[in-house]
Amino acid sequence: MEKWVLSIGFITSFGLLWIIVIILSFLVFALARQVGILHERVAPAGALLPTSGPKVGEMTEAMNLNDLDGKRITIGGIDSTELATLIMFISPTCPVCKSLVPIARSLAAHESHQMRLVFASDGDNHNQHQAYVSDLNIKGLPYIISQPLGLRYEVSKLPFAVLIGGDGILKSKGLVNSREHLESLVEAMESGIATLQDYVEQYRTDSDQSIREKVS
Repeated sequence: MEKWVLSIGFITSFGLLWIIVIILSFLVFALARQVGILHERVAPAGALLPTSGPKVGEMTEAMNLNDLDGKRITIGGIDSTELATLIMFISPTCPVCKSLVPIARSLAAHESHQMRLVFASDGDNHNQHQAYVSDLNIKGLPYIISQPLGLRYEVSKLPFAVLIGGDGILKSKGLVNSREHLESLVEAMESGIATLQDYVEQYRTDSDQSIREKVS
């Protein structure tokens, strides 16, 4: 009798367990479906474009500056090599900058056929910047210490990036803290659209117009 009761209890518990597993499976499936829908609805986030400073699409003025090693380098204006210039504004006191520098180097290496990478900062302590360059392992890459350069593009927060085309036109700019943000600047240059958000908005507008034309 006791064995029979135990068997019934075991079968009942086993059955309830399977029911719970099935219910949880349905819940996980429903949740995964909602996450997929949400992912489709959320627009990709590009670099945050500030409203101040030179506007995207404007011609930039050439600035002749010296890098940390004393090498003369021109920022802005038409580039004789026809390469775009990605300027990464960083600082020894910016923790996010340190994590983004390897990403910027990787992106620049991948886009080396059309773009060069220049680092920029400000401050009077050259020894600190020398140590910073060594710590970041970016010796050999242009590193400019220039407050006027930051003021020219009204850099107020870091890390900040500016992308100037080989034709001297400001292609894109913005606050960046991820590879996606940096890549959005390159996408903006290649697509001719200032920001990734503008691209998404234009895509939606074109899609809505296409739907209206089909309906009419």
